Amino acid sequence: MSAAPRRKLPIGIQTFADMREGGYYYVDKTPLIHRLVEEGKYYFLSRPRRFGKSLLLDTLHCLFAGRAPLFAGLYIHDRWDWQARHPVVRLSFGSGVLQDRAELDVRIRHQLARNREALGLPAAADTDITGAFSDLIAAAHRQHGQRVVVLIDEYDKPILDNLRDPERARELREGLKNLYSVLKDADPHLRFVLLTGVSKFSKVSLFSGLNNLRDITLSREYAAICGYTDADIDSVFAPELSGLDREQIRQWYNGYRWGDASVPSVYNPFDVLLLFQERRFGPYWFESATPAFLVELLRERGIFTPALTAWHSRPALLSRFDVDDIGTDALLFQTGYLTLKDIHEAVPHRPLYQLGLPNQEVEISLNEALLPVLGVDHGVFDLVAMRLPELLRHADLAGLEAHMKSLYAGLPHDGYRNNPIARYEGHYASIFYSHFAALGVSVTVEDASHHGKVDMTVTFGGHIYLFEFKVVEQLPEGRALEQIKARGYADKYRAAGQPIHLIGVEFSREQRQIVAFQVETLDAG
Repeated sequence: MSAAPRRKLPIGIQTFADMREGGYYYVDKTPLIHRLVEEGKYYFLSRPRRFGKSLLLDTLHCLFAGRAPLFAGLYIHDRWDWQARHPVVRLSFGSGVLQDRAELDVRIRHQLARNREALGLPAAADTDITGAFSDLIAAAHRQHGQRVVVLIDEYDKPILDNLRDPERARELREGLKNLYSVLKDADPHLRFVLLTGVSKFSKVSLFSGLNNLRDITLSREYAAICGYTDADIDSVFAPELSGLDREQIRQWYNGYRWGDASVPSVYNPFDVLLLFQERRFGPYWFESATPAFLVELLRERGIFTPALTAWHSRPALLSRFDVDDIGTDALLFQTGYLTLKDIHEAVPHRPLYQLGLPNQEVEISLNEALLPVLGVDHGVFDLVAMRLPELLRHADLAGLEAHMKSLYAGLPHDGYRNNPIARYEGHYASIFYSHFAALGVSVTVEDASHHGKVDMTVTFGGHIYLFEFKVVEQLPEGRALEQIKARGYADKYRAAGQPIHLIGVEFSREQRQIVAFQVETLDAG
């Protein structure tokens, strides 16, 4: 059996026809699309940027428009009525930055006019936006004899672009709410509706009255409707895997999950395609998609960075997203910096979501971006990146102590005083965790054993480092190292056959410095 031929990588391709006719790799999402269309009528889907939402909408457009040849060989081809061609209305707010309601209204009117032209409808009568959108849907239904499909891409982008200016964001939100309100009364003319975006604004604030809009963001059956699964990587992209470490691909780019632990996690498609093109690992998605307001908001709220690895939230909190009420967990989850790890139901019908960083790309890049927030500027981090791995590789514990003390001594006093998390011990632990995590070394926070949880475990270069942190007043007390030993935190690692280094770190609240760095090494074996 001959190997599958290499095809073109669909980097930046959002047009289904180009994908199918241009010789590109294509992952068949039509089994999920078929189920989506058969099961319901009104849908909402939230996914982070660059996860393939625009391609999904264009695939639906081609499907409802009856472009059968594009679907030859795909799951849906023999399961679709190609004779029933539906008029499709496409709206997108993905391009440019809209500054106010007037600019938004101009953009909406322009898109409505283009849709009328594409559907062969006469120019609209002079009316307001609500009337123009309603007339477009009704006229398309009358002229084409089939109910209308409405597909809206980046439905929330005008608001997200202006979150740092709440008054402007509210103004734009009201303009979009005015547009989307049309869908409720247009029901007799509609066959299918899908809105996609990054965030999930509350129905009250943006979809007033549209109570039948089904949110499939966390629906298990649609968890893989965007993104690539392991099976996709190993089959569709098999010709690209030669020379790349398959497990490393998984660690760097897999891990996004929209459902409980039984749902397969998916890869960020943008990352995977850039990896196959460049043949080296890098933070491609993070560098292209991280909004500046995210880091600034986390700075203002004094994020405790170790919490990023194990965050718990209720479903209501993940949905709490509006101009005047942006929950930190909702923001991080909806933008793709936290993902769903599992769902627990200690109390029936009251689920608790366990969130965490999806993969190594996000852990490294987000922590590096947050280091200046913690007082570690990029110049200092560049020195850290060169020195720290060698200290860990050679188990130079004296050098590690000197390095950490130097790092803390260099923190600006004002940065410490003004940082909200400086009010508690998390300030120290955040700096410690983030500057290890930003290097890409294996870091586990609150590493559990049958005796309890050690604050941080670092595995690197054939060595295991167990860290326990304590905040004292001024003099070292020796309690940190004693706790590691007394509770047997190292027991779970003894079979690994690697040296285990127990490190108790004590910080002085008054001196804002490490006052004790006590170590003990257990030989391998």
